Amino acid sequence: MSMHWPDIPYLAWRDTCTTLHLWTQIVGKVRLSRTPWLNHSWHVPLYVTSRGLTTSPIPYDDRTFEMHFDFNDHVLDVTASDGTSRMVALAPRTVADFYGAVMQTLADLDISVAIDDYPSEIAGAIPFTRDTTHAAYDGDAAQRFWRALVQADRVFKAFRTRFIGKSSPVHFFWGSFDLAVTRFSGRRAPPFQGKAPGVKIEVMREAYSHEVSSAGFWPGGNGIDFAAFYSYAYPAPERFKAQPVRPSGAYFDAQLGEFLLPYEEVRTASDSDAVLMEFLQSTYEAAATTASWDRESLECAQGVPGVPRG
Repeated sequence: MSMHWPDIPYLAWRDTCTTLHLWTQIVGKVRLSRTPWLNHSWHVPLYVTSRGLTTSPIPYDDRTFEMHFDFNDHVLDVTASDGTSRMVALAPRTVADFYGAVMQTLADLDISVAIDDYPSEIAGAIPFTRDTTHAAYDGDAAQRFWRALVQADRVFKAFRTRFIGKSSPVHFFWGSFDLAVTRFSGRRAPPFQGKAPGVKIEVMREAYSHEVSSAGFWPGGNGIDFAAFYSYAYPAPERFKAQPVRPSGAYFDAQLGEFLLPYEEVRTASDSDAVLMEFLQSTYEAAATTASWDRESLECAQGVPGVPRG
């Protein structure tokens, strides 16, 4: 069993997970409010760092500022390019209190931001300013989740180097609270018909404007009570769900419409990286083969440090 992949039983930290999800939405919406639109909403995610999750630099007039969840010191570090900075403690506190603290911190740095205070992609959500229900924060659990993200992010980035076609960076989407990497066939897709609470249909259709094979990781929820890796195709070819995928613990979940691999299958494997890579590769092949992607033109050998493509 790998000691680098931490134990993150969803039910044990569900309350903290829910609160942290909402906190990341507040920070993510700050980035959304100030960043020019980029294809497939690539301007909104957070990114895994060696200490937590960051917005990356956000433009603000002639300055930039960055908001960084630090799960070692348990603070939200807000730093501007003029050298000023402030911190917000990550500790048991309501979503409404955290929202107020973040907005006051930005004001202290002479940054004026207005965001939609209704959470995205959460059914029956409470506006941030009125949410005094969610207030849990177990620092150890949050840190273990971040450590799992570090491992998944590392393997996803290696997997991304096997594709020379259009591919997304490895993103942490705060709406769905998952880490994801997406490959594109290059072809347009039919208009997306799905809906998500608090998200305009135009946003969803732009996100899925082209054919994709997407893989990711989330801590649980959304119909499952365990952390899992997932993989789906849009539009899903008719034979996609029947394709054999690896490893043996992977399966197609009909309710979610995607392949799943429980996180425990990876965490307890003798070679966790190899098991996860096998899932990513085989589910991508299931999508690309059944949708007749031009694999010869799109694929390449896995990247090696210091060696350029031929």
